[in-house]
Formats: sequence, structure tokens, C-alpha cells
Amino acid sequence: MSTVKVNAIRSTSGSSDAITLNSSSGVTAINGNGLRAQNLIINGAMQVAQRGTSATAEEYATVDRFELSHGGEDEACTQAQHALTSSDTGPWAKGLRYSYHITNGNQSSGADAGDFCMIRYRIEAQDIAACGWDCTSASSYLTLSFWVKASVAQNYYGYVRSDDGTSQSYPFQTGSLSANTWTKITKTIPGNSNITINNDNGYGLEIHFLPFLGTNYTASGVTLDAWAPYDSATRMADNTVTWWETDDATFEITGVQLEVGSTASEFMFESYGETLAKCQRYFTMIASGADSSTATVSLAFHYSATSGRAVIHFPTTMRSIPDIYEVSGTDYWKLLQKGGTTDLPDAIHGGNERLNQAELALEDDVGSLVTGEVSLFRINHANARLGYDAEL
Repeated sequence: MSTVKVNAIRSTSGSSDAITLNSSSGVTAINGNGLRAQNLIINGAMQVAQRGTSATAEEYATVDRFELSHGGEDEACTQAQHALTSSDTGPWAKGLRYSYHITNGNQSSGADAGDFCMIRYRIEAQDIAACGWDCTSASSYLTLSFWVKASVAQNYYGYVRSDDGTSQSYPFQTGSLSANTWTKITKTIPGNSNITINNDNGYGLEIHFLPFLGTNYTASGVTLDAWAPYDSATRMADNTVTWWETDDATFEITGVQLEVGSTASEFMFESYGETLAKCQRYFTMIASGADSSTATVSLAFHYSATSGRAVIHFPTTMRSIPDIYEVSGTDYWKLLQKGGTTDLPDAIHGGNERLNQAELALEDDVGSLVTGEVSLFRINHANARLGYDAEL
């Protein structure tokens, strides 16, 4: 058996080396700029959902790193991590098993000017600054690719936005989608001399997927596929209202990938553990009653007869000093101590958060703790949640 060894493969008509191979083959994928291909999107396969799998809440509530924002609605939209099946022709064959799924409510008053529903993904500026894209050059490219499916046949929109300096926006469209049919969308995005990307942990680029924007945010003269200064009142061309005015209409995306270069690679898969570790930089769920309603969270020191203290260590260094994320209620938590257990009637309290750890105050209104002793801080309810949030 003969072996051919090469450093690069280039198309006969190409001007740079380009290899597009699945990373599972053991071969490093090289993009059109001769750089190692990487997906700048974390959790683009929608496989990690630390907070839960379905919610009517806005912002980050289900699939990690993807945020839902809506307003003006008569009934709240639902966001969910949706399990795909073999009937999901397109992404299923590519190995994608979940989508980020939006269900519209009953918008009985119709499409008002201030109504909107959008999915947002934010990328740290330092990850864009160091990725190899020359953001100020019109001959240097990012390529965005994703699968999309909607229950209503129409054209949908999105935009990429830079946040540093004078914010710039790059609006795009999907083209007309057939109802309930997965479609692969690819957009090649050039740099622009007006773009600024700082080398820090703040916003770098935002990607918005738009099931619907009302006319407070759109204008008929918006130019697609071109950079322009961002204006919140003219983010996009005027939207078709059909999706918004259709009860329980759905919109879902998966296989979201952003890479340096002018061509799209096959989706770059990684293990669940790798994706989870990346997500935990932005949000980490320390304890969830959904996993176990009796699990031990940490050791607790009895600071007084009515108060304990617990130290929480994060699995990875977080992006910034995090805020506590807590779902609590009466007797959601307890202390297992010498001689029995003590339910905590009040919510737990955060404080003294750092990049790698945090301190919790555990209040016991019945005054049954023995000062100086140590107990086990445990979940006591299926709905209890404790996490830390450092999202962009």
C-alpha cells in the first residue's frame, strides 16, 4: 500500500491552500486562508442546555450561549432544546441531533410596530481579534453557515453586528424557505475598514437570527450583504408578518458555524465534554434538583447558630466575575449535620464571587445550628437550581 504525504492541497484554480475534511478523520482542516479551521461558535450543535430544555423566559434559558429576545407579544414565545429525528432531512444525516427551537404564541393583536422575536449569539472580542480574520480588510472573510427550518414559508433575515468603536451591521436574508423543510444557509462576510474589534472579554461580534422584527426596527431601503453603521431603527429590511401572525409558528436553527475564510467547511463536531467545558466559561450549573433532589452541593461551616457559609469552586475560570443564578423557595435546600437535618426556609444568598469560586450565605431562621461545626449543604427540592452567570 502506497502513502502520499503532502503539506497542503490546493485547487488548480485556487490562490490559497484549502482542505475541508471532517476533524474525525484525523486530518487537520485548513480553511481558505491557510489557517487551521475552527468554529468560532460554541455549542452550535445545540447539545448543551444546562439551564433546562424548555422555557417561556427571555434571554439565556435553555440552549447554552443562544439567547432569545422578544417583545410586544400577546403571548410569550417558547424556546427549547429540540431533539431531532431521522425525519429531519439534512442536519440529521450530518450528525446533528438537536436544534434551538422557537414556538410563537398567539399574537391576536397582529404585528405591531414594536413587536419582535430574535435569537442572538455573542462572541468575545478577543476570540475574534485572535482568530486570523483581518476585520478591516474587504479581501478577508468570515463564513457563517447554519441549518434553518420554519413552519411558515417565507423569507427570513438576520444580521452580524460588531460592537466596538462605531458599531457596524451586516444584514442578510435566508431567501424563501419552504415550510417545514431544513435548508442550509451559507453567508460569506468580508471585512470592512470601519470595523473595530478590541482584544478583550467584551462583545466582539453578535449574530442575530430574526423570525420577526416590527417596523420600529426595519426600513425598506436597507441594503443586504453589505456593512453599514448600526442603527437600531433600521436593523433590517421590512419583514413579512406571516410568521408572527401565525399561531404557534415555529423557527429553529442548528449546525451554526462561523469560521475564517471564504468557504464553508463541514460542521466541526466536538465531544459533549469539550462543548460543556467551553460553555461553563459563561455559565455553570453547580447543582440542579432536576438531576438529583438530594445531591450534596458542598461542605458548609456554621458561622453562627442561624447562619452557615459554603464555598463553591467553579469547574473552569469564568469570563468575568459572575452573578449568582438561583431558583429557590422555602425548604429548597437543607443542611445535613450531626444529629439530623435542618431545612433552610429562606433563599440562599450569594456574595464574594471571584473568577474561580464564590461564597454562599445559608440562613437558618430556626436557630438550630451549632456554631463551629461543619455540615453538608444539600438540595432538598426537585426545582432547586444553583449556578453562576458570566454571559456576554
